[in-house]
Amino acid sequence: MVISLLIPLALLAIVVLVIAGARSGSHQGGEDMIRNVYIYVVLFATLMMTIGGSVAAFMAMADMVAPAPYYQSYEDYRRWGIERELKEDGEVMAQLSEEEIREKYDAMVIAETERQVVRAKNSLVKSLGWIAIPLPIFLFYSRKLRQRQAAGA
Repeated sequence: MVISLLIPLALLAIVVLVIAGARSGSHQGGEDMIRNVYIYVVLFATLMMTIGGSVAAFMAMADMVAPAPYYQSYEDYRRWGIERELKEDGEVMAQLSEEEIREKYDAMVIAETERQVVRAKNSLVKSLGWIAIPLPIFLFYSRKLRQRQAAGA
């Protein structure tokens, strides 16, 4: 919510700076100001994207190493899950033994843990995209900024 309000305000501030830079000084100075603002905006945006991707990648790796525990207890599974499976057409089917119920529960817990790890791997790949795509753009523009500063100094 707060971020969605800050983005338009940041864009408005950039537009005001560009207009103020264009009006002040000579025509060449205004173009130079616009170029500098553009480079800084690109650097800021790509840096934020890279940082966000890095944080998301770290979180995905943490989920792969230590997935969240399964939320349903064995007692709840036995009470609610099996009773629903046993009723078919209003009749109760043959009762499962305690060992069979426990095996089904353990298999369900293992399957859920594996599902969480697969989701974390998928999230990691997506997060690496948020690093790999904007990082070269950031490096290109940071080099361009250093060249402009060296030429201007």
